[in-house]
Amino acid sequence: MSRGKRVQAPPLEINLLREGLKESTHIAEAVVCDTKGRVLSMAGDAESSAFIRSALKPFQALAVIGTGALDHYKLTDKDLAVICSSHQGTKEHARQVFRILWQADLESDVLQCPIPHGKDSALEHNCSGKHAGMLLTCKYCNWGLGSYMEKSHPVQELILGKIAELLHMPPQEFIGARDDCGVPTYLMQLSQMATLYAHLASGDRLDVERVVRAMTYHPTMVSGRGGFDTELMRLSEGEIVSKSGAEGIQCIGRVGEGLGLAIKVKDGAKRAKYAVALYLLTRLGWITPAVSDNLAEQFLSLSPYKRLDVVGELSLV
Repeated sequence: MSRGKRVQAPPLEINLLREGLKESTHIAEAVVCDTKGRVLSMAGDAESSAFIRSALKPFQALAVIGTGALDHYKLTDKDLAVICSSHQGTKEHARQVFRILWQADLESDVLQCPIPHGKDSALEHNCSGKHAGMLLTCKYCNWGLGSYMEKSHPVQELILGKIAELLHMPPQEFIGARDDCGVPTYLMQLSQMATLYAHLASGDRLDVERVVRAMTYHPTMVSGRGGFDTELMRLSEGEIVSKSGAEGIQCIGRVGEGLGLAIKVKDGAKRAKYAVALYLLTRLGWITPAVSDNLAEQFLSLSPYKRLDVVGELSLV
């Protein structure tokens, strides 16, 4: 991505109001980019960096598509959706991940993501779908299964190569660290995250188009009933692709228009990123007022006495 003069704009402020009186405040940055990496609008610093966390999952899923493993093992769009997911660990989600492994004649004990506290199996971990997709790719390519989480493993190098290709960057320039589930995630500028989601939503490549179709056709697999990504994609009826990441990351693409939005809440608050996403999506015209009102009722009204309110605007560049 080209580097010019560093431009900043006032960040967004998210206030928790108790009966209309400010009680707490979060600060967020956000940026909108196109597929060329051009910053179209922003709040805060478009070049500020953060780990993309689970918002990377739709791009990690490109490995299972690009190698041919997805088709070889006869996986469905529903399977692909759970590969992209941060699911709620329900029986429905665990069974879907089990089905993926079953198709490749793999046992669930090959999953190296942790077993969640109080649960019985790694299948119930919210990243199990991502891990299953990586393992399927390894099985198809005859790569070792025991070390698939290592940064130097061929499956991780393949994934990084696909991300680097989309951003027109050398893979060696990316700074990686282990996510909580054990596989690599990467430090990126907000503008780079937004550019990735612009590509995801552009429809310019068959592999990313398959990911978007899977996520938008099967939104319940991506998060779960009542989850932000699920509800946003369900209500927007295929016009929005959305994926959350931990520590205040939210990434969204406007399907068919090649535009991406990336959000980072500075203190990592989950409630604040949802408030910012709805606020900006409404102002950008990416969701209808009816969808905005429905989601606001779910994610902005925290109780009869508390609600979230966002102050600030995206500045045009």
